[in-house]
Amino acid sequence: MSEGAATLAKPETTIGGTLARGRAVLVAADIDSAGLDARLLLERAIGCTTSDIVGHPEKILRPEQVARFDEMIRRRATCEPVAQILESREFWSLAFHVTRDTLAPRPDSETTIEAVLDRFTDREPPQTILDLGTGTGCLLLSMLHEFPSAHGIGVDISRAALDVARRNAAALGLDSRATFLYSDWSEAVSDRFDLILCNPPYVSEADWAGLDPEVRDFEPREALVGGTDGLDVYRTLIPALTGLLTPNGIVALEFGQGQERAISSLLKQHGLGICETRKDLAGIDRCILATVARI
Repeated sequence: MSEGAATLAKPETTIGGTLARGRAVLVAADIDSAGLDARLLLERAIGCTTSDIVGHPEKILRPEQVARFDEMIRRRATCEPVAQILESREFWSLAFHVTRDTLAPRPDSETTIEAVLDRFTDREPPQTILDLGTGTGCLLLSMLHEFPSAHGIGVDISRAALDVARRNAAALGLDSRATFLYSDWSEAVSDRFDLILCNPPYVSEADWAGLDPEVRDFEPREALVGGTDGLDVYRTLIPALTGLLTPNGIVALEFGQGQERAISSLLKQHGLGICETRKDLAGIDRCILATVARI
């Protein structure tokens, strides 16, 4: 074997060796999901699938592939989220573009999608949908994907986030049914809707400092922190909801652990009846559905 061939065959230049080296860097950086993250980053860096990695660990990588992977690993070792490095996160089996201007879609938010779908199994599907604080557009676009006759508006006060949402709508082929509006919550909204979605900031000021670094240091604070007790946005939004819902409309609100009682009380004070509270994958109350109360 020539000296050049021997150099190419070093373990750190093979798929298996490169993956192991990247995983070791993340373990040393105390990244809990080191193995999974290294694999996801390698798949993107070299343009392969999990099957390729498992089936061909001996395959030699090109220098530019190794360099691309090493840069991704370096970023992940600083706690930068995988979704931001890949600029993508799957939600409700759909691919969403992600930037530092938006929260990455969370699996827990799929609880909201499931709750809404269950609520509409025995009634006419919504024709009009409003998503307040749309971010990537994941809630609105997932609902439009499920309800093909519906049209929706996504609202955000971040113009950068609205650009991301528009890009996602176009990529998913939903831009003809989705409109995105710059507004401070519902201020610029005047219509009524069959379905209102909202995953507002609900982290308290005191809890902010204790968040994981990949959330606290890399995701937009204004999309996470909701005042001293995390409930500021709910106090602003909930009084406006009855004027935004159609007579049989449903609102679905996400919230943080331990906030269900306070939010239920706010909803009832402002003329809304509770349909149900739904738990997330960890068994924590995460989403509340309400409608205009019947007198």
